[in-house]
Amino acid sequence: MAQMTMIQAITNAMDVALAQDNRVLIFGEDVGKNGGVFRATEGLQQKYGADRVFDTPLAESGIAGLGVGLALQGFRPIAEIQFFGFVFEAMDEICGQATRVRYRTNGRFSCPIVFRAPFGGGVKTPELHSDSLEGLLAQTPGLKVVVPSTPYDAKGLLLAALQDDDPVFFLEHMKLYRSFREEVPEDAYTVPIGKAKVRREGKDITVIAYGAMVQTALKAAEEWAAKGIDAEVIDLRTIRPIDIETIVTSVKKTHRAVVVQEAQKTAGVAAEVIAQINEHAIFHLEGPVLRIAPPDTVYPFGLIEDEWLPDLKQVGTGMEKALSL
Repeated sequence: MAQMTMIQAITNAMDVALAQDNRVLIFGEDVGKNGGVFRATEGLQQKYGADRVFDTPLAESGIAGLGVGLALQGFRPIAEIQFFGFVFEAMDEICGQATRVRYRTNGRFSCPIVFRAPFGGGVKTPELHSDSLEGLLAQTPGLKVVVPSTPYDAKGLLLAALQDDDPVFFLEHMKLYRSFREEVPEDAYTVPIGKAKVRREGKDITVIAYGAMVQTALKAAEEWAAKGIDAEVIDLRTIRPIDIETIVTSVKKTHRAVVVQEAQKTAGVAAEVIAQINEHAIFHLEGPVLRIAPPDTVYPFGLIEDEWLPDLKQVGTGMEKALSL
């Protein structure tokens, strides 16, 4: 089995999809000849032709609109938004049009499109390149939002997204693109959308995270294990729908929880997870569920990025605080 980085696993997933299904098309800014700004589509235009992997003008609303039209005509488009911070220009096509097709047509039509976008901090990008805007998407009915944290999951979830008959937004954390490798099958396989994974078993407290914060949570759990705290770490993998069953099962075991997110604190995914824990497992809690998140400011410039993002110490002390309440 091949050892792949996350970006290699994503490329491999699209290669498999293009080979299996002639309806799959890939388009976006620089995805053709150049293979994308992160080389996610490198070599795919040469292999499958410019009719199936092609460049678009620098216009996110046009990319998303083209994708919606192609999906309604029976294709399985993959539309790349070059950086997630530029999604504002395409919000109407994504949240106002693609997600409403099934409802508007009383189920007669669907919109099977996958939007891909790199996001996340820790790599010192310019303004609007690192923003975590997933909360805006997760509030949209009709849209599934996937955030893998490992190469294996990235390939399996992307192939699952391409089989979905409704729109899926696939978020790829830039810091994870080339940060580590793991074994990834070269053949087709899927990881189910909407199913979280317990990355580390523990008995004292549940730590819930997604994207790059999963790796931060796992490192904090290992470091604080030496201090006597045995943390269970859950990787959400999908932030809409959220797998509340896996979360509740863990909370019933540990009776304490913290939620870690990279997005600003207010009205984010962590708030939704805490609300659902309160709805489904409040009588199993021995203290309030805490959230660890950056402050409610604009994403900062690179010079102070490391001060802004949640780190090992914040997650570890957050666990200590939750256990003390």
